[in-house]
Order: sequence, then structure tokens, then C-alpha cells
Amino acid sequence: MHFGITFDYLCPFARNANEAVLNGIDAGKPWQPRYLAFSLAQVHTEEDEPDVWDKPTGKSGVLALQWGIAVRDDFPEHFAATHRGLFAARHDDGLDINDERVIRQAVTTAGADADAVARVVASRTSMETLAAEHMEAVADWQVFGVPTFIVDDHATFIRFMSRGDVDDLGRALDLLTWTDLNEFKRTTIPR
Repeated sequence: MHFGITFDYLCPFARNANEAVLNGIDAGKPWQPRYLAFSLAQVHTEEDEPDVWDKPTGKSGVLALQWGIAVRDDFPEHFAATHRGLFAARHDDGLDINDERVIRQAVTTAGADADAVARVVASRTSMETLAAEHMEAVADWQVFGVPTFIVDDHATFIRFMSRGDVDDLGRALDLLTWTDLNEFKRTTIPR
């Protein structure tokens, strides 16, 4: 099954969903995801502020997204481990993913060459990709947050409460192909 899934390392719900995708692939699911970077910092940029790709300094999450994109596009054999590692740095370890040392450690632990990834990031290629993917998601599918799944040009924002649950994702993917369902939202979470 082909589908897109948006991510930003800042969001714990994006982590839950992206980890479920990675776990499913590790378990042999025939999923073929397209991981799409989406900047929550950009969503929260005021009208009079520059876009995060025009002035990214200090914008939370943007540097980690650039490194994730660089690994995904130029060192794909290390993407799954890097993707997990950047989410873990933020959500397990409570580290600052605006700190290049934190990002380098996640990339190195994933088996990638941090200096080679840094060169890609310095070229601004991954920043241009971030801008293009974010704007595509907004223009084509009206994406407003992460994680959003795109199946057959239909986008659905989903928040999984459990981390990395393959069965939860499988049920959701079944629902995503049901195009007559417009909205399904719990008014409260029984926890």
C-alpha cells in the first residue's frame, strides 16, 4: 500500500504514527510510505515574519527536519534509524533538537556519517526540500499538522494515543481507503 505520512520531530503524535509505520515495515507489512516533512514552526509563523526556510535560525524543529530530509534523500539506508533517533532525542531524552550536537549524535548512532549529512544540510538542498514538501502538503491536501496521512490524494490527520502500534495503524489505513467517511472524531479520550 502506497501512502504519504507527514512528520515533524517536535510532535509526539507524529512520533507515534511514524514509529508505527517503521514497526510495520520491520514486521513485513507491504507498506510503501512517502515520508513528507512538514514544519510546525512554519504553521505557527506570524504573517509579518519570514518563512522558516527563509530565516530558520532559532525556529524550533527546523534544523532536525533538515537533517532528517538529508538522510532520507541522500543516505536512505540510514533513514529509519535516524528517524527513530531524532524522535527519541526529543521525546525520550528531552534533548534540544535545535542543538546540532544532539542531531549529530542521533545521526551517528543511526550509522550515518554526520559530516557527510552536515555537508548536504549546508548546501541548503534539504531546506529547499522542506519548503517544497510543506507547501505541497498545504496546497494539494490542506495539511495543517502532523501526522497527516495521504492516500489516493485524500488527506487525513490522525492522532494515535499509543506509540508505534502497528495494529492501530493497520485499522486506520483500512479506514483511509473509505472515501465516503468525512470525519470521525472522539469528543473525549477515555484515559
